[in-house]
Amino acid sequence: MSLKPKFLGGLLFLWLAILACNINTTSAPVQPAFDPTKAALEFQATMMAQQSTQSALNSQPPAQPTLQPPPQPPAQQATVAPPPTQQLPTPTEDVEAKIKAANVLVYENTDALGVGMWVQDALDGMGIRYTQTGSYSGRFMEQLNSGKAYDLIIVDAEDQSSVSGEFWDVINTRLSRDKAALIIEIWYLDREANGPISKILGGCGIAYQKDHDLAESIYWWEPTHPIFNEPNTILPLLHYNRYWSSQAGDRIRLGSGGDATLLAGLATNKSSDGAVLATCYGGRVIVQTFMDHDYKSADMIPLWQNYIHYTLKNHFLATQ
Repeated sequence: MSLKPKFLGGLLFLWLAILACNINTTSAPVQPAFDPTKAALEFQATMMAQQSTQSALNSQPPAQPTLQPPPQPPAQQATVAPPPTQQLPTPTEDVEAKIKAANVLVYENTDALGVGMWVQDALDGMGIRYTQTGSYSGRFMEQLNSGKAYDLIIVDAEDQSSVSGEFWDVINTRLSRDKAALIIEIWYLDREANGPISKILGGCGIAYQKDHDLAESIYWWEPTHPIFNEPNTILPLLHYNRYWSSQAGDRIRLGSGGDATLLAGLATNKSSDGAVLATCYGGRVIVQTFMDHDYKSADMIPLWQNYIHYTLKNHFLATQ
């Protein structure tokens, strides 16, 4: 058998197979054939790039940690020395200065007797200015009704009972409105106790007890009280020289209300009555119910100075 027909048949079969393959590939993408050599070259290039990157990273110095600056100590505040302070007067010094500069109104009616003006002598010895009306009660009333401020009012009515009735109303107004200090020497309380002076006595906390005719020894019931010790030390009035032959004074007792302290009396032991000296209204008021001139001037003038100092001190403390 000839080989030519077989060869031609084979070529025809091969052409048909190729044609069939071309027909199938028109509907699907043809995948490129795997090229081992090309793949090896690409892999080698990738490895070389990675090695180059790693070498570059290795050649850089290691990163240094960020150092925080050490904490700084707080800035010291500049010490500023306080300005020198002025030396302020103490309350005591201030009150004492005010006592020296006080305004005092005095009714003292022994000017016509020629036996001495002991209240005036006491004020002169202390260097305190005052307005003295003597026994002129009209002038005294004018001063009480004037607009002038008085720190202390003194009623030393030893000779006659000219200060009575409405006088006490005006004085009580000064006492309550202005917190003025007040010293009363009164031997005729038995005549006045139920009148206008009762307002002052009620606020004080004392009341009239009874009359006594002749001067007697007077004993301190509160011997350590400032009235007997500042600025002068005064002993009890045990020695007397009876100037007045009758109506020497009155005895007082504690009343209701008020803040009265009974300071001295005719008995040796303290009691709630039989007193002749008291203080009240926070120390702004002193009531004396015996006569000055039945006792020695050497005792009474320094005692009056103590009265004045004590009442003015409490007046200024109350009005600061």
